[in-house]
Amino acid sequence: MKPIRLSKHAQQMIVARGAIESEVIEAIQTAPWMPAALGRLECRKDFTYGKQWNGRFYRTKQVRPIFAEETSEIIVVTVYVYYF
Repeated sequence: MKPIRLSKHAQQMIVARGAIESEVIEAIQTAPWMPAALGRLECRKDFTYGKQWNGRFYRTKQVRPIFAEETSEIIVVTVYVYYF
């Protein structure tokens, strides 16, 4: 697999939304890719969470990176995180 690089925006979003870089990389490496807006790609991966986020307890965290596959690397543009 090509190297995965997080844009500055994606790095900021993983912190703000409660993900970690290894989860983003694992999602891209193991989850099915689907088309996303603007010719980009996305995938989703559920992780066991079992903690509080913003004062509420959640069992599962879903990480959804949005990325572009370039010739020599995969560039992550942003990351969404859902808790349930």
